[in-house]
Amino acid sequence: MTVDRRGFLTGAAGAAAAAGLTTVAAAPARADAPQSAGVTKAAFPGSTDLRILVTGDAGTGARPQWQVADAMRALHAREPISFALGLGDNVYEQGPWADDDAQFSAKFEDPNHDLDFPWIMVQGNHDNSSILPGDGGWLLRGDHEVNYHQRSSRWFMPSRYYSVRVPHEQPIVEFFVLDLNPIAAYLPPLFAPYWAADGQFMTEQAAWLDRAIAESPAKWKIACTHHPYLNNGPHGNAGEYEGLNIAPINGIHVQDFFEQHVLGRCQFILSGHDHSLQVLDPNTASKGTRQLISGAAAKSVGGDKSKGTQNAALYENYNDLGFMVLDLTPSAADLRVMTVDLANGASSTAFQRRLA
Repeated sequence: MTVDRRGFLTGAAGAAAAAGLTTVAAAPARADAPQSAGVTKAAFPGSTDLRILVTGDAGTGARPQWQVADAMRALHAREPISFALGLGDNVYEQGPWADDDAQFSAKFEDPNHDLDFPWIMVQGNHDNSSILPGDGGWLLRGDHEVNYHQRSSRWFMPSRYYSVRVPHEQPIVEFFVLDLNPIAAYLPPLFAPYWAADGQFMTEQAAWLDRAIAESPAKWKIACTHHPYLNNGPHGNAGEYEGLNIAPINGIHVQDFFEQHVLGRCQFILSGHDHSLQVLDPNTASKGTRQLISGAAAKSVGGDKSKGTQNAALYENYNDLGFMVLDLTPSAADLRVMTVDLANGASSTAFQRRLA
């Protein structure tokens, strides 16, 4: 954001009426299940050896996004990728205006040409903008991204929250794609009970998630969100977002959601939001769940870090653009962090570790 974020957020607590819109969200779906879309969807692999591209905050359409995508294409040519995760902020700066908005081509399809595999997509705050870019105050806007699922062979977002099992039969991994924008918005929907922390949307999402995790036969259970639980970048940890103590825009309801429904049940939380690359260690509160942040596919925070709680990390990078590669087998989870040199477009492995 180009405005002073802290000043805007302090005032936003009293201006949330702008978010007073309601809708009935599409029922949660399994994106790996047979589709009725008007296009032929890219197929998820049947293999149990998976190479997953983990990227976020990409959708600018500007040259840095293309350079990072070029590095992804080069990697895909050497080591074929099974599918990708897009961790939100898919259409900067305001989000799409319709499900046939030309921004989908300019900021997703064109930069990612020849990366012709499924992309599991997450909603971000910029995808739901209202007054200012990224305020998360117009939650109806995100429905255009759900509807775009019917138009793109690669873009998978059958509903605002959903799950994906890979392989479809006898899965080794299930991804639980969450939409925490209603409880993380900088313009919280104070006058729209449907979107409230204890409202219909979040209550139904929590019940669905509890049931879906409990019923999942997969070894690996991975929560995919835009907003992180732990974060050493400038947005900070849930409950301390932006260094503010003003509820709910400090993310206190996000913290509660993670602690009640995700932690100790999933091995990983994959998030974007911060334009950085972070491999964080679990802490006592996270009950063994590890937070990964991959939000540097088009922008970086230029070295900026959180002024609040700092979490133990295996790797942190607040300057370089890049992405992550997660290799999953029935017995191991191996992670690489790839950074991209914008001077020559080459990527290099900045971090590599077996995490489980």
